[in-house]
Amino acid sequence: MTQRGRHRRQKRGRALRAFLAATALALTAAATMISASQATVGAKPGGLKALASSDRAAGLRLQERPVPQSTLDRLASGMGRPVGVSTVLDDADHSLRNAADCTSTERTALPVEPTATTAYCWDAADTRGWRAGAVTTSGDADDDGQWGEHRVLLSGWTHDTGRSAKPGLARVAFVDANDATRLTYTWAALVVPVDGGRDYRGLASPVSGMVWYQDKLLVTAADGLYVYDMHRIQRATVDSGRVGKVRGGWAAYGSRYVLPAVASYRFTGTARPAAISLDRSTAPDSLVASERVSADSGRHTRLWRYAFSSDPVRAGLPATDSEGRAVATEAYETKTAGIGGVLSYRSEWYLARAADTPDGHGTLWRQNARDAKAAQCGSDGSNRCWTGQSGSLSYWEETGEVWSQSGRVLYALPLASIDRSLG
Repeated sequence: MTQRGRHRRQKRGRALRAFLAATALALTAAATMISASQATVGAKPGGLKALASSDRAAGLRLQERPVPQSTLDRLASGMGRPVGVSTVLDDADHSLRNAADCTSTERTALPVEPTATTAYCWDAADTRGWRAGAVTTSGDADDDGQWGEHRVLLSGWTHDTGRSAKPGLARVAFVDANDATRLTYTWAALVVPVDGGRDYRGLASPVSGMVWYQDKLLVTAADGLYVYDMHRIQRATVDSGRVGKVRGGWAAYGSRYVLPAVASYRFTGTARPAAISLDRSTAPDSLVASERVSADSGRHTRLWRYAFSSDPVRAGLPATDSEGRAVATEAYETKTAGIGGVLSYRSEWYLARAADTPDGHGTLWRQNARDAKAAQCGSDGSNRCWTGQSGSLSYWEETGEVWSQSGRVLYALPLASIDRSLG
């Protein structure tokens, strides 16, 4: 790393932290306007229970399924030379609103305790008919917090069909976060090559979990994970409500860009991931996941991790055996259900539990092998202090911030403030 590079990153880091500090007071004031009348404190989930290696192997094994190179090459030949992240960011055609421009209704989606230090709101017209999902950042992609010269946020969304059993198409907003006072973005559709690369279909799945690690983007799906390559972004050439090859070119349901899957992973057991995130505090870095378990199911939820490969040929992918199988290196059970976000850092697990009612607030638990803690708020000491929709959690280690999303609000707060709120 050059001295000039360090100075540039330090300067940008100071500018970003200054902006966050300037907005913290306004956001804290907004949070106090949220009703403090919360539901009574629920039973604590207690400590995590470690699962035996036989249980990890039986139910949490992933089978890797690469997309043939010939398929990817044929698609690129038909669509044109792939582009990189910088090209996508240069084409940003939308802006997020700063915290001061968010409506009072939008601000009610923010955590009550601890409060967010920065927040942005999405354009209602641009996101109407879409459900917000997972968030990941260039802080996941590279330990210096940047992708090349850019600070980037990725925000996943799913088209709302009105039927929970039939998820709509998935897309990702590439957000240019170089200037913390003015975030701009554009869309890329998540697709899967078909017919040997002669066409593609949209990924029809809620984007509840997403991790950008090195040059790969891992996205949860109903039956496992899909992998996208940041060096294989394709341009859509026709503005159409369709997806795939159309008369005159290639369409992506209005998105300007297309991310074709380069691989997928399927569970050999019954696990279904609800959320994923990156843990840089392990050696090697690891991918952590939480299971999809409804709050009223009466079942315990499994949490687990996979080690990332250290092989340069497999950059950004989980480590696998000779049969292409990834096995969980660690797994636990928790009594917390309805988890919408999971984060693991230095032996602590942070679990964002969704609200029990549409207009309520959820709970953010910090758990380890000994106990569980959550912030308290309101006159009754309720633990329901987090966001109601409890989106995914992404830790930007370079800045010390946790990023998440609730409805049309994208926000961040220091991990240290979460820990302080727990006593």
